[in-house]
Amino acid sequence: MRKTIGVRLTAPLLAATLGPAALLLAPVASAAADPAVAAADTAVAAVPGMAAAPYEYLGWGNPQKPTDVMKATGVKWFTLAFILSDGGCNPKWDGSRPLTGGSDEAAIKSIRAAGGDVVVSVGGWSGNKLGEKCSSASALAGAYQKVIDAYKLKAFDIDIEDTEFSNATVRQRVVDALKIVKTRNPGLVTYITMGTTPTGPDATGKDLIKRGAAAGLANDGWVVMPFDFGGHSGTMGQASVGAMEGLKAAVKSAYGYSDDAAYRHIGVSSMNGKTDEAGETVTTADFRTLLGYAQQHHIARFAFWSVNRDRACGSGTDADACSGVAQSPYEFTRIVVQYQG
Repeated sequence: MRKTIGVRLTAPLLAATLGPAALLLAPVASAAADPAVAAADTAVAAVPGMAAAPYEYLGWGNPQKPTDVMKATGVKWFTLAFILSDGGCNPKWDGSRPLTGGSDEAAIKSIRAAGGDVVVSVGGWSGNKLGEKCSSASALAGAYQKVIDAYKLKAFDIDIEDTEFSNATVRQRVVDALKIVKTRNPGLVTYITMGTTPTGPDATGKDLIKRGAAAGLANDGWVVMPFDFGGHSGTMGQASVGAMEGLKAAVKSAYGYSDDAAYRHIGVSSMNGKTDEAGETVTTADFRTLLGYAQQHHIARFAFWSVNRDRACGSGTDADACSGVAQSPYEFTRIVVQYQG
């Protein structure tokens, strides 16, 4: 997810120069033959509520108390954003707040005390990215491990955007680092989240997936953000389904999965209400379309950006703290929480 409405105002993601042909054209057999990838052909063991973990950003947008959201909606999991670089290869919340001893750790403890849990997200649109500031895959894996160890995480999200996404060297570094992390942390659920076109990932996104398969990365969920399209046909729900079908085809092709396994390794992270594109609005009806799709295909993840925005705007309310559409409080979250994997 991107960080602020102002920063998110972008054209569709730029297609970067494709990486080495050996990586891009890795045969399906070599990817599927990797034991780690072959093991991933079965669905991740279901953890109640993990598949429906909307984003909340505790650093802006007048964030609600997570426990209040839990009481109001029944949601159990949150994706908390964002972990960034502090200027070097060291992770901090928003690049400045410490991993432990501060308000972020306190929020996580309160969620767990109320019977919930968290996915922690690294990246986003703005700020210093660990993938760029860490000079090697091993160093990047070490930075990721600090976050995982700080909270004994069960799930981890790499939200790869902007310059971290467009640089082929960095894309490979992220893939290799995540493979190291998966090896070191058996059972850890991982997601890679990226932008998309209405027909699925662009050339850069497809390259990222191919690099994952070629490296033998048993990623649990390749996730797209179907908004900020810069133009689409039909409803946003229909366009989002088109993006998901394109994602499924890319993952199936790269990994050699069956149709069912490919669906179980993709996910969606939408945006509620008005997006950054003028005239583009994601409605509750669109969310219900996504819910039906998720339930039909048992996708890995159904999230959205963000809980902060899941309320109607009042006079003078910042757009980062409301959806821009008429709605009852938490109307979008109540749809997402119906998804159980």
